[in-house]
Amino acid sequence: MGYMTIRYENTFTILLFIIGLIITIWAQAKVNNAYNKFRKVRCTKGLSGFEAARHILDKYGYNDVHIVETRGTLTDHYDPTRNVVRLSKDIFHGESIASIAVAAHEVGHVIQHKKGYAFMRIRSFLVPVVNLISTIGYFVMFVSIFAGITTYLMFGIIMILAALAFQLVTLPVEFDASKRANEELFALGIIDPSEATKTKEMLQAAAFTYVASLITTILNLLRLILMTRNRD
Repeated sequence: MGYMTIRYENTFTILLFIIGLIITIWAQAKVNNAYNKFRKVRCTKGLSGFEAARHILDKYGYNDVHIVETRGTLTDHYDPTRNVVRLSKDIFHGESIASIAVAAHEVGHVIQHKKGYAFMRIRSFLVPVVNLISTIGYFVMFVSIFAGITTYLMFGIIMILAALAFQLVTLPVEFDASKRANEELFALGIIDPSEATKTKEMLQAAAFTYVASLITTILNLLRLILMTRNRD
């Protein structure tokens, strides 16, 4: 009976891994498809991602925030430590729905930071904590290989819990940034009302990747817990 239980849990563990992998791939495909779709749709107003971002920043008087071009695709982000919004080449120069949506989303993070949005502050506090746990965790996990697989799995669980806490806080930050982006794009007339659905779809696709990451992390946590039980 005990053997059958362990066998069932091992099968369930593999299933959790496969489900998590499928969700990750699907979420990435979803955002890539939305991006590839809307990067071909030119914004009626003809503004670039850089111009859209600058308009929103100027509205709030955030002249100290710089917008620079960075390498890669969809590598866009706001760096609060340097007060810089970094936009990938296509987003920076592009005049598409995708370009202005992504650029406005990153500026949404600037507004959150400047206005002291609670979840943004918590996430900023967690960044060095999670990085420290990850750095120490990988070292300890390497050493624990010689101490036994159970110890290895326990440290893996601690690392995933840290990542889970970070993702739980990140979720409202990302959804709020998209909400702010959508509101600012309309308020400033950067997008036409007829483009509302397209802009919203692009923003939702980007935000969904964070939901998928959270679900995948939870599944990985359950998988490690089951593996630990089996070892015990």
